[in-house]
Amino acid sequence: MLYQLLATAVALVNLAFIVFVIAGGFLLLRWPKLMWIHLPAAVWGVVIEVMGWYCPLTGLENWLLHRAGREGYSGGFVSHYIFALIYPAGLTRTIELAIAAVVLLVNVSVYVRVFK
Repeated sequence: MLYQLLATAVALVNLAFIVFVIAGGFLLLRWPKLMWIHLPAAVWGVVIEVMGWYCPLTGLENWLLHRAGREGYSGGFVSHYIFALIYPAGLTRTIELAIAAVVLLVNVSVYVRVFK
């Protein structure tokens, strides 16, 4: 039970991080000093998508799921939880690169506005 709760907590932290990477730049319009937290997170998010890597939180969540007696999953958090709903056929490399491009475009646009 404890491992299941911890796996769920890790999944929620992972989701919060992804939301922060994608939309956190908008917080800079109100709190520009948040840039020092958001910028490395956004860079990490884009690099993970472009390079096809998995976030370390995915490995931790899978380990906790195994400890809870449940089967883990292959692939990354996004492909398992989010794209399983949106794209039932699975996450392709093209979609991963499109995600990276959208995240990069949104955040660069916000950063350009903040620096003006």
